[in-house]
Amino acid sequence: MIETGLWVVLAAGVFTAIICGLGTVPFFFVDEVSDRVTVVLWGLAGGIMLFASVFGFIVEGLGEGTLTQVGTGLLVGIVLVVAADRLISGYEFQPHEMPDADFRKLVLIVGVLTVHSFPEGVALGVAFADLGVEGDLIVGGLAIPALAIFITIAISIQNIPEGLAVAIPLHTYGLSNWKIFGWAVFSSIPQPIGAGIAYVFVTFAREFLPFGFGFAAGAMIYLVLHDIFPEALDHGAELPGNGRRELAAGIALGVAIMVPVMVLTE
Repeated sequence: MIETGLWVVLAAGVFTAIICGLGTVPFFFVDEVSDRVTVVLWGLAGGIMLFASVFGFIVEGLGEGTLTQVGTGLLVGIVLVVAADRLISGYEFQPHEMPDADFRKLVLIVGVLTVHSFPEGVALGVAFADLGVEGDLIVGGLAIPALAIFITIAISIQNIPEGLAVAIPLHTYGLSNWKIFGWAVFSSIPQPIGAGIAYVFVTFAREFLPFGFGFAAGAMIYLVLHDIFPEALDHGAELPGNGRRELAAGIALGVAIMVPVMVLTE
């Protein structure tokens, strides 16, 4: 059973990685994506991740364990993402400086998103913890948990702006559209890897499930507040209001999308 479940989880992770490539599609048709649209998309991603973290992982974690367990997992998730950021410390992505970029800088840009993809993959794997145990959707004889569907949709949608974040500098540097698409998908490869590892772990050690839910929530909340929202405001620095209105609109859109998704998957 666990082997079959693992293949389902890996397939979900690969799917979210491929969706990341959709963020590069605009450059198949236009030469530039406006800062206003970019800020809204980052706000959309952040709104989706925050909503999924609070109403998906934290609520689910409290249903499985205690506030202390979930809170501990949340703190560990934040600490590990901070440690991952330290691996690429001293580097800040300034998209408007990309004409002067070199290949090393481009690799760092992809590396930033690659490092951040792993905790998203862990979140995906944790969401599938009850695969085959309970769920309204049956796929290949396996019951798919509502939380797994909810989180898969959330990560898939928020991966599109991440794909765009890869595409903007690589397009500026002159790479072909299909190479940009490949780099965007590559940046999310840690998602199926993290999903598989997390799924196997929580399947064999279900007593750690509340910690896992907290970890996933902490990692995603930190990514939103420390990386996604500041990145959005960097893009919107030259807009009226420094892009805050566009960011707020994107967040509201993300929440508006996920509310019906949550209702439909309950």
